[in-house]
Amino acid sequence: MTHSFEYGQATLLRCDCLSWLAGRAEQSLQAVVTDPPYGFVEYTDEQKAKLRSGRGGVWRIPPSFDGHQRSPLPRFTVLTRDDLQYLADYFYSWGKLLRPRLVPGAHVLIASNPLVSPFVSQALAKAGLERRGEVVRLVMTMRGGDRPKGAHEEFPDVTVMPRSQWEPWLLYREPIEAKTVADNLRKWKTGGLRRISGSQPFGDVIKSHPTGTTERGLANHPSLKPQSFLRCVVRAMLPLGEGVLLDPFAGSGSTLAAAQAVGYDSIGLEIDPVYFRAATTAIPGLAALATRDDIADAGLPARSAAHYR
Repeated sequence: MTHSFEYGQATLLRCDCLSWLAGRAEQSLQAVVTDPPYGFVEYTDEQKAKLRSGRGGVWRIPPSFDGHQRSPLPRFTVLTRDDLQYLADYFYSWGKLLRPRLVPGAHVLIASNPLVSPFVSQALAKAGLERRGEVVRLVMTMRGGDRPKGAHEEFPDVTVMPRSQWEPWLLYREPIEAKTVADNLRKWKTGGLRRISGSQPFGDVIKSHPTGTTERGLANHPSLKPQSFLRCVVRAMLPLGEGVLLDPFAGSGSTLAAAQAVGYDSIGLEIDPVYFRAATTAIPGLAALATRDDIADAGLPARSAAHYR
C-alpha cells in the first residue's frame, strides 16, 4: 500500500515517528500538536486486534447507553509500574529526539489524562523542553463515577474514581534563542501563541464536548477529538500563522484536518496501516466540515472561516 498521502496543505506518512524524526532536518518544525497513545499498552498489535474484534483486552467496550452506542475506552488503571516506567522512558527519548528538529520557541501540545500526565510531563521536562502550563479541555465523559465492581448494592454511596470532566493537554516550548519573545518572533516566527483576536488572548481552559456521530462516522478512531477543539488549539500554536505543524501520532488524521481547516501546513505520522487508510478519507471529510459552528463551540468569535486562515 502507499506510504504517503497529501491533501491540500496536509501530508500524511505511514512510518514510525522515531525513525522519521531521526532523519528530519534540524530546526525545521514550528509546532507539534498530538494525541499520543497514552499508556501504549492499549495500542500494541495484540490489544488493537482485540479492540477491532470487539473482544475487550485492556479496552472497555461498553454496551449502548440511553440508546447510543458508547465509544471504547482504554483501562488506564491497569498500567503497572513497568508500564509507567516505559511510558516515561519513551517520552524522554522522544523529547530528546524531537528537540533538535524544533526551531527555538516552537510549542509542543500533547494530550494526556490525569492518570498518566505526571509521567509524561516529567519526561519531557527532563528532555529539556520548557513547561508552559496546561490547556484544559472541559468535557464530560462516560469515564469514572462507577461504584465498586460487583458490589453496587453493598456500597451504593461509593465512587471508585471521580467522574471525569476535564482532559489535560500538556504545553511545552523549545527554549527561545533570542533575549526576548519579540526578537524570537522576528527571527523564527515562534515563541508565543496566536491570540483569538486583538482583544482576546488564547486561554488555557476550553469548553468542549464529546466527539459527535458525524465526525466519528468520518474518522474511525477510539480517541477521536472534535474539530471544534482541535481547530482552536492548532490555530494557537503558530503565533504568526506561518510554519509547519507536526502530529507524530496522527491516528485517523484529525489534527491534520484541523490544520487544513485553519490554513496551516502540516505533517502527520502514523505507523498503523488501518488508521493510516482511515485517515486518507477522514482528513478531507473532517477538514470540510462546517466551521462557523465549530469555531463558536470552541469559544472563538463567530466570524467566517476565512478569518481564521
